[in-house]
Amino acid sequence: MIRLAVLISGRGSNMLSLADAIEKYRIDAKIVLVISNKDCDGIALAAARGLATKVVKRSDFDNRPAHDAAIASSIENCRADYVFLAGYMAILGAVFVDQFAGRLINIHPSLLPAFKGLDTHQRAIDAGAKTHGVSIHLVNAKLDDGPLILQASLAVDETDTAKGLAGRVLQLEHQIYPFVLFSLAARTVTLLPDGVVWHAKTLAAAPAAMQTVLAPCVIWPDVS
Repeated sequence: MIRLAVLISGRGSNMLSLADAIEKYRIDAKIVLVISNKDCDGIALAAARGLATKVVKRSDFDNRPAHDAAIASSIENCRADYVFLAGYMAILGAVFVDQFAGRLINIHPSLLPAFKGLDTHQRAIDAGAKTHGVSIHLVNAKLDDGPLILQASLAVDETDTAKGLAGRVLQLEHQIYPFVLFSLAARTVTLLPDGVVWHAKTLAAAPAAMQTVLAPCVIWPDVS
């Protein structure tokens, strides 16, 4: 069974989508800890679901390395196999990233390497992008960087607003993140400190609901 720690900073919708998928699709995984760097709606929702939670406030520490170290200690203490960042809005230092190399995963609302950082949906519209979407990647010391695990795309309509586009991308997020967790549990993907190996580039083993959403739009990375 995969033991999963999830880091959040806000509403926690991707964290909840993971929890829902584990239950609904009987994924061989368990969320053992939800950590936030501040009090937020997601922590309250996780607690209401019976998930273990912890708030590690940046303001309680003299510097970022000390804050990172406290979070890392909590993750190690709960014996998490992987750490999923799900709307975690603080930058993690190189020491933390190195400690969890090959186990630290982020979801970003754009087709990386395009539109790293914030306000991705409005920036995609302003740039006249024809496609937009979501990326899941291994984390390295650079912002929104690291080897791609999987992406999913959708067409940008000329009538799209940032809010509307964000809503459609969020629907993809809520399918693609659970699919990556499913794939880790099914051992169809292996994450290494510096890369990704897909043993089967297929959705066939995934639950039908995931296949229906992702089949038209999944983008497999150019890896083995």
